[in-house]
Amino acid sequence: MTSDADEQHLQALANSLNQRIHDLGTKAARSGSPAQLLAMVALGLADELSASEERLEQLQGATRRVVQAAIDRIDRRLAADTQEANEATGA
Repeated sequence: MTSDADEQHLQALANSLNQRIHDLGTKAARSGSPAQLLAMVALGLADELSASEERLEQLQGATRRVVQAAIDRIDRRLAADTQEANEATGA
């Protein structure tokens, strides 16, 4: 295989896949073909990706709510300060 990606990065990814295959255990290695083992690892990675994307969406939503609440507090404070200033000047 050829790739433009960094060789060290590719080696780290390959090591990760090999570790995941190893983690499946010797029973899986004896009973499954290399393609089946890779399919199991791929399904595990897909599941982790799905969970990570869901968590990212939750964090983004929480961040939006916190930022919006801060903006709302600032807007209320600015409005109160403006009203106080207007009352102080008789405007």
